[in-house]
Amino acid sequence: MAFSVKSKKSGKTYYLHTKEVKLKGNRKQKIYYFAGEAGSNSLDAIPAGYEVMENKRTGLPMLRKKK
Repeated sequence: MAFSVKSKKSGKTYYLHTKEVKLKGNRKQKIYYFAGEAGSNSLDAIPAGYEVMENKRTGLPMLRKKK
């Protein structure tokens, strides 16, 4: 089951996904993002060392490193 978060502002449910992108110099980096539907690359849990926060203005969830 994909990890989900319900927005406090809009009430919509968002699902956590990940993918690997290629940057300049052929460096690869893993990114995390939230989408409105669970897809094939969705995650079951938050990665270690991260926490979910909500953008106050837009109500969209974001992942950030724990402080």
